Amino acid sequence: MLPPIATIIENFGILDDGPDRYEYLIELGRALPTFPEELLTEENRVHGCESQVWMESDVDRAQEPPRLKLRGTSDSVITKGLIALVMALHDGKTPGEVAQVDVFQVFKEIGLGAHLTSKRSNGVRAMAERIHRDAARVAAFPVSG
Repeated sequence: MLPPIATIIENFGILDDGPDRYEYLIELGRALPTFPEELLTEENRVHGCESQVWMESDVDRAQEPPRLKLRGTSDSVITKGLIALVMALHDGKTPGEVAQVDVFQVFKEIGLGAHLTSKRSNGVRAMAERIHRDAARVAAFPVSG
């Protein structure tokens, strides 16, 4: 189970640059819940990532306002860690809260921004855009029918 984003940010703050941060990122990726094999579909695939990435968004309508529920996985351990970070920033938030999340600002704050290759940055951007689009759809259609 992923720790809350505040804990993740705090943990990155006490780690030295370099290998320790990547080890923690890998640890976060290992904490992702199992992603069901039947969800490894083209519809759930996130395009724009160097590695294979799948994300699924669902809506928890039991809460008011509805909140986004996310799952994701990758074939790369580092990318799984990036997914974990992106999910920790967005999961359980309302569509309005999701719209306010600036992934790259948080990555900069925790010292990862400068260490991401351009391909990984593009992948993170693709994941965040996908989540923001899903949240916008929830906001546009708040009641399921």
